[in-house]
Amino acid sequence: MEEVIRAENLTKVFNKNIVAVDHINFSVYEGEIFGFLGPNGAGKTTTINMLTTVLKPTEGTASILGFDIVKQANEVRKVIGVVHQEYTADEDLTGYENIMLCADLYGIPRDIAKKRALELLELVNLIEFKDKHVETYSGGMRRRLELACGLINRPKILFLDEPTLGLDVQTRAAIWEYIRRLKEEYNMTIFMTTHYLEEADALCDRIAIIDHGKIVAIGSPNELKNSLGGDIITITIKENVDVTNIIYGIEKVKDVKKENGNTYKIRVEFGETITPIIIDTLRQKGYTIVRLLLSKPTLNEVYLEYTGKAFRDVEESRESIIKQRITLRRARK
Repeated sequence: MEEVIRAENLTKVFNKNIVAVDHINFSVYEGEIFGFLGPNGAGKTTTINMLTTVLKPTEGTASILGFDIVKQANEVRKVIGVVHQEYTADEDLTGYENIMLCADLYGIPRDIAKKRALELLELVNLIEFKDKHVETYSGGMRRRLELACGLINRPKILFLDEPTLGLDVQTRAAIWEYIRRLKEEYNMTIFMTTHYLEEADALCDRIAIIDHGKIVAIGSPNELKNSLGGDIITITIKENVDVTNIIYGIEKVKDVKKENGNTYKIRVEFGETITPIIIDTLRQKGYTIVRLLLSKPTLNEVYLEYTGKAFRDVEESRESIIKQRITLRRARK
């Protein structure tokens, strides 16, 4: 596969001592959906802002389709589309007028822009609302309009910063479908940030988990989950005895941890096959199983494994909080 984004030791430091992005390295390949997964404040938006030439890196380099993001910023801007976390459409203009305004900013000839604008409004199911002012749009309609504006220059790479922030479940599912269509029908490369675990799992071909400005793991959702080493069986027995060694003696059991009371968390390969064997072994020894649960690894467990903590929100700057509140209020209209 052709490499279309490459970052080497990409770093951003604010005020000489706040490290927002810390020497990260990654590549994105043509036609894939690449996700940056991390909590608020992890460095996701700062990374996008550097890749899209809004911010200059403090250290390191990055290229988009071979163009250096600092030395060839104008060339980079010609081949990318960006949908920001905040709503940027002018509420006093119609949906159609907003798209045409974006086309003017890109210097697209009017006759070409008019045709593309209508095509994009059809794509995001807004054609019947094209002459309505954006102030009358719902949150989902606004997000779809932002997506259309980001596509007006027919970018080869689309950057999406928290594309479903603040949207309800049904509208989020609709946005997911549009993102899939862009990949499948146009072979578009999409770089997206998210702090929704299920969104990254459902959409992304590969995911980079970022925490405190550092990338701690990269891989497909399945690769990341499989890296934990298997399925988890949780068993609680009635008897107040330690059966750790008995469970360890069963083939394919990789790890056993005794938790509160008489509960054991067991990591195994092929959980469906090993669970009946564990049950039979304990019963033959005279123990009574009162609770059993078989679970597959989740991205939340992956995050816990690689960062040492559960998925969390961090304290953000006042400016960041204000921006997010504005986005959420508009999304809920």
